[in-house]
This record gives sequence, structure tokens and C-alpha cells, in this order.
Amino acid sequence: MLWRSSQTLRRFSTGRVYFQNKLKLALIGQSLFGQEVYSHLCREGHQVVGVFTVPDKDGKADPLALAAEKNGTPVFKFPRWRAKGKTIKEVAEAYRSVGAELNVLPFCTQFIPMDIIESPKHGSIIYHPSILPRHRGASAINWTLIMGDKKAGFSVFWADDGLDTGPILLQRSCDVQPNDTVDALYNRFLFPEGIKAMVEAVQLVADGKAPRIPQSEEGATYEGIQKKENAEISWDQSAEDLHNWIRGHDKVPGAWTEINGQVVTFYGSSLLNSSVPPGEPLEIKGAKKPGLVTKNGLVLFGNDGKALMVRNLQFEDGKMIPASQYFAAGETSVVELTAEEVKVAETIKVIWAGILSNIPVIEDSTDFFKSGASSMDVARLVEEIRQKCGGLQLQNEDVYMATKFEDFIQKVVRKLRGDDQEEELVVDYVSKEVNEMTVKMPYQCFINGQFTDADDGKTYDTINPTDGSIICKVSYASLVDVDKAVAAAKDAFENGEWGRMNARERGRLMYRLADLLEENQEELATIEALDSGAVYTLALKTHIGMSVQTFRYFAGWCDKIQGSTIPINQARPNRNLTFTKKEPIGVCAIIIPWNYPLMMLAWKSAACLAAGNTLVLKPAQVTPLTALKFAELSVKAGFPKGVINIIPGSGGIAGQRLSEHPDIRKLGFTGSTPIGKQIMKSCAVSNLKKVSLELGGKSPLLIFNDCELDKAVRMGMGAVFFNKGENCIAAGRLFVEESIHDEFVTRVVEEIKKMKIGDPLDRSTDHGPQNHKAHLEKLLYCEAGVKEGATLVYGGRQVQRPGFFMEPTVFTDVEDHMYLAKEESFGPIMVISKFRNGDIDGVLERANNTEYGLASGVFTRDINKAMYVSEKLEAGTVFINTYNKTDVAAPFGGFKQSGFGKDLGEEALNEYLRTKTVTLEY
Repeated sequence: MLWRSSQTLRRFSTGRVYFQNKLKLALIGQSLFGQEVYSHLCREGHQVVGVFTVPDKDGKADPLALAAEKNGTPVFKFPRWRAKGKTIKEVAEAYRSVGAELNVLPFCTQFIPMDIIESPKHGSIIYHPSILPRHRGASAINWTLIMGDKKAGFSVFWADDGLDTGPILLQRSCDVQPNDTVDALYNRFLFPEGIKAMVEAVQLVADGKAPRIPQSEEGATYEGIQKKENAEISWDQSAEDLHNWIRGHDKVPGAWTEINGQVVTFYGSSLLNSSVPPGEPLEIKGAKKPGLVTKNGLVLFGNDGKALMVRNLQFEDGKMIPASQYFAAGETSVVELTAEEVKVAETIKVIWAGILSNIPVIEDSTDFFKSGASSMDVARLVEEIRQKCGGLQLQNEDVYMATKFEDFIQKVVRKLRGDDQEEELVVDYVSKEVNEMTVKMPYQCFINGQFTDADDGKTYDTINPTDGSIICKVSYASLVDVDKAVAAAKDAFENGEWGRMNARERGRLMYRLADLLEENQEELATIEALDSGAVYTLALKTHIGMSVQTFRYFAGWCDKIQGSTIPINQARPNRNLTFTKKEPIGVCAIIIPWNYPLMMLAWKSAACLAAGNTLVLKPAQVTPLTALKFAELSVKAGFPKGVINIIPGSGGIAGQRLSEHPDIRKLGFTGSTPIGKQIMKSCAVSNLKKVSLELGGKSPLLIFNDCELDKAVRMGMGAVFFNKGENCIAAGRLFVEESIHDEFVTRVVEEIKKMKIGDPLDRSTDHGPQNHKAHLEKLLYCEAGVKEGATLVYGGRQVQRPGFFMEPTVFTDVEDHMYLAKEESFGPIMVISKFRNGDIDGVLERANNTEYGLASGVFTRDINKAMYVSEKLEAGTVFINTYNKTDVAAPFGGFKQSGFGKDLGEEALNEYLRTKTVTLEY
């Protein structure tokens, strides 16, 4: 079976549940998969009475043999079981001597005679990497991908005298991701879940509960073993079929074609969903259209006009190169090593010698794989180098691309010097000369480390609220794009570098990202002003400034996330240890609003990343541009592919899919209460994913007559008009004590008249445009307030100029039953209600008479009154003699229908972590 090349060194544990029924087992097979099945069966209490495996190769024993010999289990190494069609007598006698009750074949390349298969009391069970009866035969995983199956999986079946035709004992399946290779599919699902399934199957047999479900012939297929000679690429196919053929042969036996008279094998295929980048043409035998050697790889074309990209190429001599370097493959010069680099080379030589123990001396010409190394040795080599060479991070591909020792050392040295960095991110910008600078804005979806058009090519216009002009066309993510982004995040979490990265390194990347946000703060603030209408000076200080602070704060938390030890009450003489571990949840979805596009992104994604999760983020449809610029900076900071994904588009399509997606384990949302309710319902129905919601508000601000009036006026205005009133904690209703009410209103109106309304990029502007046209139109309900009996003291109209500007507005005489008193405006509308002098409890009752509970405030010089009021107000945040003073270290979130869960502070981390309790007895 070709999937044996995919083995990667891993350890998995099944739950240790000891059943009464145990069996004597003969394990027939090989490989790391066989070793893991053996270890888990022993751990579960079954007796492996004999291991039958292949002879040593190049002086190295198979992993299964090594584990069994270490355990003292009898090991038999037969080159074959039969000769001239008959079972070899000596082999049969050795097998029967162990007295097995069941044969377990987790992975076996040898032909086992039927008299051996039928010999034990319970017969034989076999693992097969397909959902039988589909893809019977030895290349099942390959054909799953070649045929473009949407589902993959494995079967454990009872052996019979047919080819993979015996009755089914159990089956498991998984989705095939668009760019899965044999390795990816095996490592993600077939290997770990296959081990668990084999253990489960043996226990079912032991308990007499193992089913025997006959295989249907409907849908049955058989495909032959894929060998190098029949893996040549046929070019008259669609791009998707070409992609499936190439990935179905990656890494063994490798799909190949002829280029310039030489056989070249392709690895690392992916469908190209964005525009074709520029490149140098490359003629390929049989292809109707030349390939293109680009910065990112070799672009190939199907007969449907669509394209795919291949990342790596391998030549006949075994040398592998990045496809982007095809025309420069022979130009790399040999670098001279410094004294420090010579020491590193000597350390690596010792590591090679330890792995290639059958080779007397490691020479410059020693080839890693031709000397007997397997793919599991690649993982060992990469890990040992990381441990013994100062944390040097290599990828498995580095080994495949430099298999000879001298070439490998050259690659290591170039990586140490920074000469072997990945090609620069390709970004198609929309550029604008504005604010005395050139602003460069990405506009495509950002998925798996690449900017790409939406799958169906759809776009939409993002509008500058200052004048109503179109800034640019932005990719409109489809359901396919959401699924691609989630798949990339899942792969990055489960299989990628991010999941293996230590916490301190994760923090280093976040600190670097914070630095880049700060270095680009003027450009980011300008984009924020263009896209959201934020006043530039406010955007610089708050929208961007607090985003930088947030990433720095949570970067510091990365290596300080801790569990605890717990003394449990157990009777002696048992000794017990119980402790908790804080673990990342997995793939998280984040949906953010349009009022603080970058800051809301930072509030949620920084905590999410610090906890070790990966994310798919949907910015608000009307303000996507700073999120996409953030994606570009994340690549520059060094975040691995797939960790951060940004999908612009609509809430009804992309947002809804995120809330329903089965692979997302946590969703963080900031937005309106009605949408929050819908999201919570979808999250519950889909897979009960964890949810945190920061929703609407109608925050009360209580101003008592013993306040410092100048400060109360100034901060009361900020509480309402800050960021054009588009502020989740804006004071939605001001309660002013009767004796100071009229003076307060007069002074507020005087100050409003001094405010400059205009272009947010003008440094003297106080009040910019509302975020978008639909929101402005929603705010223009002031006539309804007057009809209800409220007094419109100032404003209430759209400003007569281009763009979406609204006058700062003040209402008085607002009674508790009025629309103005109940509904969140989310705009520059001050709603003032009067309360009787000294009526503290009365005004508190009125302030709390709302289903919202996000924020609140009180102004008074009396500290006892202030503390009493703060205790009674039903809100997640209470400001005393100040307002809008949030800080990255202080948790932020609401009560009641303002949502639950916290952003910021240590508590925010818990929204993106899960707690595991571990108890052991010793």
C-alpha cells in the first residue's frame, strides 16, 4: 500500500478502559502504524503473543519489531509466508506455536495464506484505508484523491479469500479538503483515528459484539497499484482533474511529465482561485499551453482554461527544488561556512549518524533516503536539529529538497543566514494618493496565507462615507471561500507549525505584529478614515493605538497561561494527583462590527491567538479594508499560513456559514442583539460551539447636582458624540438632576455649536460622517421623537453637503415610555431625561429599566453615593466621573441582552481556552 510513505512520528492515546474480556493476539504487519496499534492494544490489557513482521532493511528493524522486542514479545521476521502457492511449513509452525485467538493486520504488505487467516478462533481483522467497497486494492488513498472523492475514510473488515471483500466490522469517514495530499489525509485522520478504531475493533471481538456486515457490490471499485510508470500526467483534462492526479500521487509514486527531455515530478499542488500571476513560460511535453514559472510556483493550465499551481519539482537525480526556482536551479553557488556554522554542521552530522546507524561514515555524498531513511526519520531529523541547534526551525520539505548531506548543510546555512526565506507575499493593491501619502490597500479574500479572489469572482463596492465615492471593489466571499478558510485554519491548528509552536515563540510573533501595526499606524488610520469615516486623529489614537496595545498585552500572556493542581478527597492508601490544563479550543470564528474595524479585530483576535487557536475573521461588509491590511502585516510578522484568514462579505452568507460550520469550535461576535440571537441559535443547532457575544446597549449616564459640572458637560458630550456616536458603550440616555438640568443643556448646546463637522482627514475636524448611508437614514427619525412629545433642542438633520453627515442632536423632556428612551441609536443623538432632586433610588430604577446592560456612568463628588450607584447599576462597566475609559487590561462585556463573555483582560483568554481535568493514581 502506497500510504506507508506517509508515516509521521506521532503519539496518540485512547481512553484506558479495562474490560473483562481480553484476547491473545497475533499482530501481522509493519510500520509505525503497526507499532502504535501494538502499543495501544498492550496498554488496553490484551496479550500480544506474537508479532510477525518483515526482515530488517539495511540493518534497521521495522518500528513494530523494535517496540515488540523492547517489550519482550516474541518477534518473527519472515521474508514471505508461502512458496510456489503453498504455505511454508516452518512459517506455519512458528505462527501456530503462539496460540493466537485473533489475527490483527493493521498494515501488511505481505501475502498471508488463508490457512493462517482462518487459523485463530476468531479469524483475522484487517485495516484498509478506504470506505469499502470503494477503492479495493493497495492504492486506496491515492485513488480517493485521484477520483476527486469528497469523503475519505477507512474500514476494519474480516479477512476472506477475496481482495478486500470480507464483511465490514466498522468504518469511519472524514471530509476531503480541497488541497489534501496522501500525507495530509493520512496524518490528519487515517493514522490517528485508524489506531483508535483498531483497538475498538479488537475489543468488540473480545466482547462478542463485533458485527459482520456483508459488503455490497454496488459502488465497488478496484484500481491497481499506482507505480511510477503509470503516474504520467495526461494533459487533456480540467484543472481540477490535473490537481487531483498530482495530489493523489504526492509523495509516492509522484505524478510526472517530461520537460526539456527530462522526467520531472510534481509535488504540492493547489487550485489557483486568484488571477494568474506574471511568470516566465515553460514548455511542457503534451501540454497545449505552456506553464508559467512564477514567484509562487509553477502555474499549469487545464483544458477548461482554469489553472493550478505546483510548489515543488523533483528531477531524475532525486534533487527537489521550489518550482519558482526552475530557471535558476543551477545558479546557486556554494557558500563558505564560518567557524560557528562548521560547529552546526558537525552537530548535524552526528544527528545523521544516529539516524543512519547502518552507514559507517556520513560523507558529503551520503544520501539520506538512499541510505535507508524513511519519512518518519524526517520528523526525527527536523526535531533533533531544533533541539540541538539553538531552535533552528526546518520543515520536512527542506529534507526532501536536499537529500545529500553536503546539499543539506548548504540549505541549513542559507536558512541560518536568512537567505532561504519564502518568496514575498503577492498582493494586488488598490493605491490612493491621500493624506500626503500613498495608501496601498489589499482588496481580496485572505485564505491560507494568500490573497485570492472569491471563488465565484464576485465583488462589491466599498464606499467612502465622506463623499459617497467608491474606494475600490472588494472580493465578496462565497460559501466555498468560507469552507476553504475554515479548512486552512483547521489544518494549521492540527498539522501546521502553529500547533507545534511553543507559547513564547507565539508571543514573539504577536509582539512583532504589534510593532508592524505601530510602524504602519498612519497608513492604517488613513484607511480607517476612508473606509469608516473615523476622524483621523481619533483613528490614530484609539482605532489603531489601542489595537497596538491590545496585541502587546496579549502577547505577554502567551507563556503565562496556566492550569492548577487540585487536592482531591480520596481514601488512602491511594495516592492521587489531579491537575487542570488550559488548552486552545481549535478553529475560532470572529465576526466584527463596522464602528471600530481594526480595534474590534484586535480585541478578539489577539486573545484568540494568544491562547493558541487559529481564526477565520469576517469584517463588517462596509468596512473590510483595515482587516485586509492587517492580514498583509500578519504575513510580514511571520505568522504561518492558515493561522489567520480574512473573508470579506455579507453576514447573511459568510457570517451565517461561520455560525453553522461544524469545524468551528468557538465564535466571537460583536454587533446587534437580534443578530446575536440568531448566531447563538445557529451555533447551538450546528455543533454546540462556544459563543461570546458583545451586543447592543442603551447605557445610562446619571449626572447628580453635586458633580463637577464643567467635567460632566465635557465628558457627557464625549459619552454621546465620541466616534460620531457609533460607539457600543455610548451613553444612550442621560439622567440629569432637576436643579442643574437647564444649565447642563444650555452648556452642551453651546459646546456643540463649536464642533467642526467635516472631512475626517482634516486635523481640525471634530465630527466626521456616519459610517454608511443606510445607517444615516436609520438615524433620521427625529420627527418621530418630537411627535411623541420630546423636545428637539438642537440638530436632528442631515448636513447639506456630500457624504453621510448628521448634525449632533439633543433631545430633552424624554419620558421612559418613548422610543428615544428605549432604543439604541448608535449615532450622535443625546437623549436627556430629568429626575427629581435627591431621588437616587428612583433614577436607578429608571436607569435599570432596560434589557440592555453594557455600560453606565455616574457623575458626583460624593464617593459614598458613587459607590452605592455603581453597585446598583446593572451593567458590565460602570464609569465614575469619567467615560469611555477602557483599557486592554480591564475586562469588557455586558449583562442581560447586551451579551455575555468578555473582551480584554485575563478573562478574555478564558473565552478562547478550554479546561481539561487530569487525574492519575500513583
